[in-house]
Amino acid sequence: MTNWERFLDTFFKWDVMVEYMPAIAKGFVVTCELAVLVVISGIGLGMALAVLRAYQIRLINLLIIAIVDILRALPPLVLILLLYFGLPNVGLNMSGFIVVWLVLALVLAAFAEEIFWAGITSVNQGQWEAARSSGLGFGQTLVSVVLPQAIRLTIPPLTNRTIAITKNTALGTVVGVAEILNQASTAQSFSSNASPLMMGAIAYVLLFVPVVYAGRWIETRFAWKKN
Repeated sequence: MTNWERFLDTFFKWDVMVEYMPAIAKGFVVTCELAVLVVISGIGLGMALAVLRAYQIRLINLLIIAIVDILRALPPLVLILLLYFGLPNVGLNMSGFIVVWLVLALVLAAFAEEIFWAGITSVNQGQWEAARSSGLGFGQTLVSVVLPQAIRLTIPPLTNRTIAITKNTALGTVVGVAEILNQASTAQSFSSNASPLMMGAIAYVLLFVPVVYAGRWIETRFAWKKN
């Protein structure tokens, strides 16, 4: 057997790939579901926290800053293991899927909050003053005038951070979530062949390359145009 044939037999063994294709496809669906939930809940919570922070309630702001800093500092894997293995000791049992979703959503929310907050504070003070002088209240000014501008400013860093965090869905394999990596590594163990891992890698490419291009399109579509 030549080196090339050995390579193909190790990473692209056809009968192994056909046998475990349904398992990888199932993992692909689970990863998509998890990623969508993380993105929607994480960005939504992050925006809500940034809006709440804009009201400048000192105690609430200190609490938000403390929680955000902790979530940004701790590796997601540590949080996943802490919740999955620690919460049952206090009588709270959650599935691996729920734990991974909750952790990644909170981590994304922490980064999104800081990004949205930077966008809000970067809006020129004159925009606030002009809106308030026209009779709008603080909340109306924030939602109708400032926030639309802030969101547009935050799209590039937000899309990059969102993609980076959603790729961490692969961490679900450590708590038994049947996502792509879990299915691929299980199949590799049973088949004693690396072809399932190659299929998993291809599945991640098929999933996240379109997401990267979609993020790039969104950045271009909503970028500030130079005069």
